[in-house]
Amino acid sequence: MNFTRWSARLPGTQRRAARDDRTPVPAARVEYAQADTGAGPPDGDPDGPGERPAGPTLEDLSARDILGRLPALVALVHGPDHRITYVNDAYTAAFGPRPLNAPAAEAMPELTELSLLPLMDQVLRSGTPRTVKSRKAGSGNSYTVTCTPVRHDRAKGHEGGVLVYAADVTDHAEAAERLRTSESRHRKTAVTLQRSLLPQELEQPDDLRIAATYQPGGTDAAVGGDWYDVITLGAGRTALVIGDVMGRGVRAAAVMGQLRTAVRAYARLDLPPHEVLQLLDGLAAEIDASQIATCAYAVHDPNEGLLVYSSAGHLPILVREEDGTVNRAEDPTGPPLGTGGWIHTSGTIALPPGSTAVLYTDGLVERRSEDIDEGVASLERALAGAKGSPQVVCDRLMRSLNITAEHDDDVAVLVVQHPARTGATAELFHNASLDLLGGIEAAPRARAFATGVLTSWRFPMELCELGVLAAGELVANSLQHGTPPMRLALRRTDRRLIIEVTDGDDHLPRRRRAEPGDEAGRGISIVASIATSWGSRRTPGGGKAVWCEFALPQ
Repeated sequence: MNFTRWSARLPGTQRRAARDDRTPVPAARVEYAQADTGAGPPDGDPDGPGERPAGPTLEDLSARDILGRLPALVALVHGPDHRITYVNDAYTAAFGPRPLNAPAAEAMPELTELSLLPLMDQVLRSGTPRTVKSRKAGSGNSYTVTCTPVRHDRAKGHEGGVLVYAADVTDHAEAAERLRTSESRHRKTAVTLQRSLLPQELEQPDDLRIAATYQPGGTDAAVGGDWYDVITLGAGRTALVIGDVMGRGVRAAAVMGQLRTAVRAYARLDLPPHEVLQLLDGLAAEIDASQIATCAYAVHDPNEGLLVYSSAGHLPILVREEDGTVNRAEDPTGPPLGTGGWIHTSGTIALPPGSTAVLYTDGLVERRSEDIDEGVASLERALAGAKGSPQVVCDRLMRSLNITAEHDDDVAVLVVQHPARTGATAELFHNASLDLLGGIEAAPRARAFATGVLTSWRFPMELCELGVLAAGELVANSLQHGTPPMRLALRRTDRRLIIEVTDGDDHLPRRRRAEPGDEAGRGISIVASIATSWGSRRTPGGGKAVWCEFALPQ
């Protein structure tokens, strides 16, 4: 055995390369050896260096002396049943004395605790050293163990054996365990914060069926800032949001929570999608200039059967039609939020009855081994064959793209279905509209139209009267303050009655207190008092829409 790497650690020794005494030594090395031993110079110069005591060489030390002084645990066993030949003092201090020539399986239970016996068998057979790291014994200490084969000597009748060298790494193992515990605690905190900031229960609009899934990255992956949201805007319209903060941990989750709250606040303004992202872009830079985020914001209008959307660096929305065809919303896409200097724009994609839209984060489709476009193409293929409820589609997409509990990134998926209604269900959804032509004579026509429609929909008398009153007030307000073209639209769902009036003027009405002597200013107050909710928004082509809703009796 070669103990050169250990001899340097012993006091009073020097590390030299082991060599055969018969190997010739170069002249330069002879001179160095003479100087080292204190011998005079070759020419007998009296002024040469004085004599110095020679240090011991490796040949002067026995293996027992070396192994006995090592602070590491050393044991030597021989034969196929690993009979004990030697244990050093450090081993005895750690596990007690061990009887010589006894099988290790019987006399050294610590090797069983460390699962070393199969490894020793392998080393003895293969003649190759093996190392295992940070194995914990029953005493609670942790060891890194190296098993080195010892060749047999047939001339002396010695069997082959294994030298077991164990270094106590308990301090390192405990430090690593504390670090893992701390990381696990931080990850759990981030996951808890992330989940608490996501919607606890998704809003379910009248015209859509929605499901969402969020899965944090695996144990070795830091939690990111993926989020989704569903926001009812009134008048049957719904905002859909998906986003991803490009960061990790609690900080990313906190930024995500602020952005989600801001999106909900901006959505209440009922602005076009690109204007919402424009406002969000400026806010993201103020929240944390070092964090950027991607986001897609879309609005569904049941009267038009469209998704109007805008994207800030986010992956494209996918829409599966009833026949299985998948369409991709390509443009427009701007840079991520927080970068500034970009004017966002809106686009549209059809969402007809029977279709399904999917909004998702990059964790669903991004893989280190392939381009992200290939991942999106894989998602399109999976979506083409995905049928069933929104939750079933969510689960199928996650399985199809091999998203497991140990996935290396967060994943958020939002599935939106626009169901095709037939039979009795279809009878609960109706639309009716009237163009308001002429002057003030349009008001009585509007009231008569509303009376006829609401009566035909078999609403209770009280609801019909309130609906006609609200329609009359909204039409009168539009005739007085708006400009042509004007239109009255009535819509019923299985849950509510919606009344909406549009005109060409973009000045939004506001509710105000009318003084006793005022002849105007009470229309919106009356509507707000009798309706479940009301609101207004600017329309894309210029002009505005003012609406109110009545909840239907269940």
